[in-house]
Amino acid sequence: MTDDDSVTATPAPEPAAPEPAAPEPATPEPATPEPAAPAAGSAPEQSPAVPRPASRRLLRAGAATVAAALVGVVIGVGIIKTRYDDPAPATAAGPTGAPAPAATPTPYGAKSNGSHFGSLRDLLLPVPAGFELGPDEGGYGNDTEIGAGQISDELDAELQQIPKDKRDKLRSYWEGLHVKGTGVRTYRNDGNNLVVGLRLRQFNQQEVQRINEYTAVFTGDTGIFRSGPQIPGHPEAHCYLMPAPPSAPIDYLECSAAEGDLLVVMSVEGVAPLPKDRIVGLFTMQLDRLATPGASV
Repeated sequence: MTDDDSVTATPAPEPAAPEPAAPEPATPEPATPEPAAPAAGSAPEQSPAVPRPASRRLLRAGAATVAAALVGVVIGVGIIKTRYDDPAPATAAGPTGAPAPAATPTPYGAKSNGSHFGSLRDLLLPVPAGFELGPDEGGYGNDTEIGAGQISDELDAELQQIPKDKRDKLRSYWEGLHVKGTGVRTYRNDGNNLVVGLRLRQFNQQEVQRINEYTAVFTGDTGIFRSGPQIPGHPEAHCYLMPAPPSAPIDYLECSAAEGDLLVVMSVEGVAPLPKDRIVGLFTMQLDRLATPGASV
């Protein structure tokens, strides 16, 4: 990626590390089975809350359906996570009672050439009003950044299970992606009936664009997925709903967009019908935060 000196900037809360992108459609991540609907009559007069175990499905189910095209082996591998507490705990005062020194904000943002810098946790949408941090994504936590080195090590272990010619091809593809990392954050609404997962995957801009375009075509032309809402002001973004019977009590939606060197994926799981206006608002806020050169130091 070519650096550009044209940078805008804003203070960010805390530093962190990043996670990856995706390889070719040949080797998909195993799909997660569709969640079972809650038993009929289990909560008579109340809106059913989103089941906690579904949180793992939330971040995987939608993408698993198109895993071969969207992420392949490299994103599907098990990852070593780095967990952060948000907000950072206050430092205890020393014997003299002197205040702890304030942390220096870490710069983050976007250059005019579309390349983003700084922590992926800082680039992720902060928890908005009416939400709190959501359930953990598997064992990785709900506010996580995974670095390229960690994912590369896990990829090497996974690739040992396939023939050497395909292994070398995938490894070569991975190296060409110039993966920097992936950031994940989950959100749960106050009513406990909507769970949202946001992922930022940072890698080669051309591949980010290509994968996003392919996903738009794949989800639009196969007839498998239901059309989702448009994202005003972001023509590169597209949303689609997972296959589901009309009477299903829980619904699933996924949105994808390319912002420079970031593939942005939002997964949503909630009580049907989903509040599409609210979902569009969340995704718009995330994309605006990443806009070139909108994100700032």
